[in-house]
Amino acid sequence: MAISKMEVRQRFHKVMNFEPVDRLPLFEFASWWDKTIERWRREGLPDNYKDIGEINDYLGLDKFRQFWIRPYTPDIPKVEHGHPLINNIDEYKKIKTFLYPPSCNLTSSDIEKLKNYAILQEQNKMVFWATIEGFFWFPRRLLGIENHLYAYYDNPELINKICQEVLAFNLMAIEKISKICKPDFITLAEDMSYNNGPMISKDIFEQFLAPYYIPLCKKLKESDIMIIVDSDGYVDDMIDWLLNVGVDGITPLEANAGGDVVKLRKKFPNLLMIGNFNKLIMKEGRDAMVKEFERLLPVMKRGGFVPSVDHQTPPDVSLNNYYLYLELLNEYSVRAVNKQR
Repeated sequence: MAISKMEVRQRFHKVMNFEPVDRLPLFEFASWWDKTIERWRREGLPDNYKDIGEINDYLGLDKFRQFWIRPYTPDIPKVEHGHPLINNIDEYKKIKTFLYPPSCNLTSSDIEKLKNYAILQEQNKMVFWATIEGFFWFPRRLLGIENHLYAYYDNPELINKICQEVLAFNLMAIEKISKICKPDFITLAEDMSYNNGPMISKDIFEQFLAPYYIPLCKKLKESDIMIIVDSDGYVDDMIDWLLNVGVDGITPLEANAGGDVVKLRKKFPNLLMIGNFNKLIMKEGRDAMVKEFERLLPVMKRGGFVPSVDHQTPPDVSLNNYYLYLELLNEYSVRAVNKQR
């Protein structure tokens, strides 16, 4: 029997609950590089669509909206990417005036936007998700890439202090924002893998991250909010760690780093997954994209997986090729469901 047409929010929740749907969601998790948008403007993307949401809707994708909850104020001192903002506990204390704002940086414009999201969400016409900075990501932001990894051995007290305080902030911020518009899911920004695997060991994860993941995930489950970890690179080795602390899923599952939803679904039948469409083949045209969708199709039809480009669409993808991708995404999102019936 045919399934009646669903609104996007119904569709998303049912897919993530491994239930039948009318089609899979049309979702672009990581959007597009700024250079990609510049190219597409030259190729015909109208100038009057400015922000990501407007471009998303113009392209015919389902209505998903994101809000990034940052645990620092906009005027925090700036450093070169990857370089340290602090080196020790005293410097951490000195910058605390810029950290963990009780307002969550919510402007009146943000509040109005969230109120509008809540109206659409109530009608099931929008999926709203929030992103928080995680217990690997945020200490790295403060300590710098290299010093952060040394700090697990050289300055564990500082690592724990940061994680304790960003946990408290994130819990407060989620509660505050949920009073306006409760997220359908939370993404935890981490990026703790590279192309060969995690940047930390299981022991480090269990000692320094798990104690903060566990209460966060517990609270989110009590609030009926899915939690998805966002980590680039090859993540297979850490999925068990994440599931054991209460995480529901993983994104974006970069294909070029070895991400493979077919393999993961066999090992983790209940893992929620978003992404894994190889962005690097999009420039090659229809045949390459069809082959990629055929790779994903067996998992698409089983539920718990929303296909999406496995990171921001790069600028070597023409607007015409992106339209081909969208055409195929629509086609395979229906084919996956037809194969279920």
